[in-house]
This record gives sequence, C-alpha cells and structure tokens, in this order.
Amino acid sequence: MRQYLVILCTLATVTALRAQDAPRLEDPLRLRARQLSERGAKYLLAAQEKDGGWASRDGPGISCLVLKALIQEPSVGPKHPAVQRGLEFVRRFQREDGGVYSAEGLLKSYETSVALSMFAVLKDPKQQKQIVAAQKFLKDNQWDEGDGKSFDDPWYGGAGYGHAERPDLSNTQMMLEALRDSGLPEDDPTYKKALVFIQRCQMLGESNDQPFAKGSTDGGFIYTPANGGESKAGEHEVNGRTELRSYGTMTYAGFKSMLYAGLSRDDRRVVAALEWIKRYWTLDHNPNMPHRQSRQGVYYYYHVFARALAAWGEDAVTDHAGRKHNWRAELIEKLAGLQRRDGSWVNEADRWMEDRPALTTAYALLALQAAYPQQ
Repeated sequence: MRQYLVILCTLATVTALRAQDAPRLEDPLRLRARQLSERGAKYLLAAQEKDGGWASRDGPGISCLVLKALIQEPSVGPKHPAVQRGLEFVRRFQREDGGVYSAEGLLKSYETSVALSMFAVLKDPKQQKQIVAAQKFLKDNQWDEGDGKSFDDPWYGGAGYGHAERPDLSNTQMMLEALRDSGLPEDDPTYKKALVFIQRCQMLGESNDQPFAKGSTDGGFIYTPANGGESKAGEHEVNGRTELRSYGTMTYAGFKSMLYAGLSRDDRRVVAALEWIKRYWTLDHNPNMPHRQSRQGVYYYYHVFARALAAWGEDAVTDHAGRKHNWRAELIEKLAGLQRRDGSWVNEADRWMEDRPALTTAYALLALQAAYPQQ
C-alpha cells in the first residue's frame, strides 16, 4: 500500500512539472490586442518627424503620449532608436522649475503630466530626479491656499492647462494619473485636495455644494465647476429644469480619479458614477454628448474608459438593461473595426486635436495597454 502511494505521488509530481513546462495557450483577446498594438506601433514609428517628435509643432505633449505607448509596446520598448530620439526631443522642453513644456507655457500642467507618466514607464533610476522635480511642479500648480484659494473656492484642488488658467477635470485627472503612475504616495495631500475639486464636477447634489448641481441625481461629471460650472456637452432638460449635461470622457475621468484619490468602492459618489456608466454604456460614441457631437473626443474617451475600468478591477459591467459587458473584449472589437490599413486611428470629428493620427493612435494603444498590459 505504501509503495502504491509513493507511485501515485511521483506520477502527480511529474504531471505537475510537465504542466508547468507545457506552453500556455494564448488568451485570444490578449493576442488580438497585441496584434492591434503592434500595427499601431509600426505606424507611429514610420510617422516620427525629423526632429524626433510627433506633431512636434504642437509641443511635447503628443510626443509624450506616443512615447509612453511605444515604451509599453513589447515589439518596440524603451531602447528602440526611435524612442531614444523621441526622448531627446522631449528633454529639450525640460525646465529649471521641474516642468516639461513648450516655450509659450500655455499648456504647462498638461504637458508636464503626460511627460511624467511617460518618464515613469521607463523605469530608469537615472530619471528619478526628473520625476521628483515634475511631481513637485504639478503639486505646485494645483490651486490651493498658496494661491489664495480657500476650500470654499470652486477652483480649490484643481489643475488647469497652466497655473494661470482656470482648473478643469481633464487636466486634474491627467495630473492625478501622472502622480499615481510615478509613485506619489497615496497619503500625499495632493489627492485629498484634488478630491474636493473632483466631487464639485459631479452632478450629484447630495455631495456637490455648487449651485449648478443642486437637486441633481445624475451622478455623471462635467468639465469644470469654475465660473459657475461648464460642460463641453452643454445643457439639457431634466424634470422640467435646465441642468449641465454630464458626458462620457469626464465621467470616466472623474470615476477613475475618485478611485485614485482613495475613495472606497461603496462610497456614494463612486456608486453614483458607476450607475451613470451602467446607464449610458456604449463604445459607439462619447456617451451622452449631443447627437451631432457624439463622435467628438471619442479616442480620449476610449483612453479614460480603459484606465478607469482597469482601476475598478472588474472584468465585466452589467448595464441597466441587465446585459453583461466584457469591457476588454468590447473595446478590442471596437478598436479593431476602427483601425485603418496603415495601422493608425483617426477621428474625422475634428475636435480636441483628434484629427492628428499620432494623437489618436497613441490614445488607442494606451487604451489597449490598459486593458491588456503587455509587460
């Protein structure tokens, strides 16, 4: 009997070892994502300009997004000659104040945020000094008491394109993403201050103290609470009254930012945002934008959609009709249908610079990489 048990144990051990040695079957969705990403990366490599950048007339911002996508693409990586040329291009915009921005300085926070996220994925110890400097720059550019903005001011905790610019949720979420990507500790006060601004962008009267949100139960997000509130989707009628209209890019950006800022999954603000996502679930357009504008900003939407749901951590979302959505599979299917023959993506609804294929292709790759990290 003892000999029989020894034989069984030996066979089990051999079987386990063989199972470990056997090649694993490739997840078909991951494989498809990699194929799309590789094609997009080939386009971006071919589209690099002579000065080392992409859409370089627009400053370093688009180049940083492209470089982050290429660094994270296994077929390219940080040591690729094109990436090295791109890094040299971006480094020309490094400033003594820690920022990375063009001479005009109109997009200081935005450009530094995307540069910081890009530097972080390099995982190069030599870059740490620049990372720390960029983190400080972004924190210094957040509106707070140092700028004469108290907690009661709707600008408090937010970030705009530049420090003199009024804050908005788009730039604030980019700032938080960059700080998180680069390892800023979760207990840093920047997150707590940003949360004050973020919740004031949510159309939820129970937690938003701004007059424009009074009575709203929508749960979605607008562009900014500054100057009385503004939505890039305009206004609409709700129960007989006019209300600022929430929309996809900002709602996913706000949802993601609340998670980054440390709110729990059962926090009422998080739950309300998730309910909005379930109610307006779609990848066909930027949800809840007016019909004629519904394709505007759709690639930015795909980017924040993927980052937000990756942060949420669930494989599927069940919409209000009870349909279960594998968000990764649906994103891949949508981007596969939109990719052009040359490997690029571009938005014919020209707004927010999405007519530039370098930008939209970078957004698409970053969305794929958020859904299926390749490294």
